[in-house]
Amino acid sequence: MFTGIVEELGEITAVETLDDACRFRLRGPVVTEGARHGDSIAVNGVCLTVVDHEGDEFTADVMAETLNRSSLGALTTGSRVNLERPTAVGARLGGHIVQGHVDGTGEVLERTPSEHWELVKISLPVGLARYVVEKGSITVDGISLTVVEAGPDFFTVSLIPTTLALTTLGIKQPGDPVNLEVDVVAKYVERLLTAQGGTR
Repeated sequence: MFTGIVEELGEITAVETLDDACRFRLRGPVVTEGARHGDSIAVNGVCLTVVDHEGDEFTADVMAETLNRSSLGALTTGSRVNLERPTAVGARLGGHIVQGHVDGTGEVLERTPSEHWELVKISLPVGLARYVVEKGSITVDGISLTVVEAGPDFFTVSLIPTTLALTTLGIKQPGDPVNLEVDVVAKYVERLLTAQGGTR
């Protein structure tokens, strides 16, 4: 489990394309400290398994299903990525419950800067819109954010200077894809209501 509090802005140092997958080598001095084979690290909100690590770099295999459901397939050597290790039991839950299981992708539509923050509008797949509410939580590229406005096919988030400086949302431009994970609690509630004969 993750919290959506990005630990560092890492970098893709190599991409190896395989028949039905790819292998990334990533640099991240913070997240590789104490890393071992089999550990999980969230990369732009996608939970990946450490295959190998050396120094401040680690490798992770990404299967076709993940490439198809997320924006990881668009990453190339030099791409910056948000990195987070799983939360430790007993640690503070600074963001919200994040699984690292991407529900879909959106696209940055607009950026509206202000003196101390920036409003970002992101497209929202219709199938996910029912899980997104104003002042609720959503994960964008692995970042736990609060929804400002929830529309039928978009939502907005307000970014503070720290988020702009330390995550990929500081450099994403209109047209760029982002990974989205909605609040898992909302999905469980919907499932329970449906099982009891409720409607969506």
